[in-house]
Amino acid sequence: MYKSIHLLRAGASLLALSGWAWAVDPPATSAPAMHHAAKADSNKPAPTDEELIASAMKAAPKKVGENATIAVPDPKGGMRTLRKGTNGFTCMPDNPETPGPDPMCWDKNSGDWMDAYLNHKPAPAGKVGLMYMLSGGTDASNTDPYATKPSVSNHWIKTGPHIMIVGADAAFYDSYPKNADPDTKSPYVMWAGSPYQHLMAPIN
Repeated sequence: MYKSIHLLRAGASLLALSGWAWAVDPPATSAPAMHHAAKADSNKPAPTDEELIASAMKAAPKKVGENATIAVPDPKGGMRTLRKGTNGFTCMPDNPETPGPDPMCWDKNSGDWMDAYLNHKPAPAGKVGLMYMLSGGTDASNTDPYATKPSVSNHWIKTGPHIMIVGADAAFYDSYPKNADPDTKSPYVMWAGSPYQHLMAPIN
């Protein structure tokens, strides 16, 4: 999650943030990425705003992407709005520093959840959020919300196109597998048992 909660994703997966995943109002402090980051090609020209908008819209269903706010991180750690939306969703384009495509869209409740994650605060209660990563997500630890690279114990996984359900009651997540090494082709809980556990539901 990405932020990569894959910035669920994780991270992002979840799901990323180094990977991108920011709440609509960026937090005052930074935290490790939800998604694994890699060095970008410094020789590659920077994308235009139009290219960034097109990339961001790929994260969600067509109608959602068309009406969402599109934003990107600015060099000072804030956010730059490329296009104002009308449907309550915010989308970010692919982060070129991560190994694979990971544009992300999230609703307001998910933005509040990501803000809590970034600032190591309790996730807001009673605010279920929906996040889209329909182009896929970058790699992330399935057990450690703040892992930035693989280790022998943090169960690094690869994720494809998926949606994330965040902020639900514990009983909701108890209905799904919580294996440390899940079958990522079926719904599973990422970061199980942590304040930031969330459902990862593959699309393909």
